[in-house]
Amino acid sequence: QQNELNSFLWTIKRDPPSYFFGTIHVPYTRVWDFIPENSKKAFQQSHIVYFELDLTDPYTISALTSCQLLPQGKNLQDVLPRDIYCRLKRHLEYVKLMMPSWMTPDQRGKGLYADYLFNAIAGNWEQKRPVWVMLMVNSLTEVDIKSRGVPVLDLFLAQEAERLRKQTGAVEKVEEQCHPLNGLNFSQV
Repeated sequence: QQNELNSFLWTIKRDPPSYFFGTIHVPYTRVWDFIPENSKKAFQQSHIVYFELDLTDPYTISALTSCQLLPQGKNLQDVLPRDIYCRLKRHLEYVKLMMPSWMTPDQRGKGLYADYLFNAIAGNWEQKRPVWVMLMVNSLTEVDIKSRGVPVLDLFLAQEAERLRKQTGAVEKVEEQCHPLNGLNFSQV
């Protein structure tokens, strides 16, 4: 029963109440049916909603993109061992070749093309820091490609909050997410 599921919703008892809801970065369609009604009701009743980051703000997206890049003049080939770089390059060539067969008719019907999608995900990969390339490679699977075009849960809720004219904000800045990841050394990545 849905009402017996762990909702990842905490209530801060005050007047009016505040809620804290833990989300995950997956397409919302994978989890929406499993989110209990108490969480959906808390969202609907809230007037102000804060997210991890403001994914509807163009500055946030731009800053996230910039923070992923190696220092100017550096290339992934300069920082990865040659064998790993070559394996990565071959794997990305394989993904690019397979991507048309991984896409759904619905995606094609919406005008998504495999080359466009590949470039949107993996474009400029040779200028990215290893940790971000690792995260990118982890998202280049058939299952993930088939769900491209569907917003992750955080973005879906942010879009809903905007549509419902709720006041929104973010609890973190891009730098607070970027710097710890960029601080990992190669063996940690």
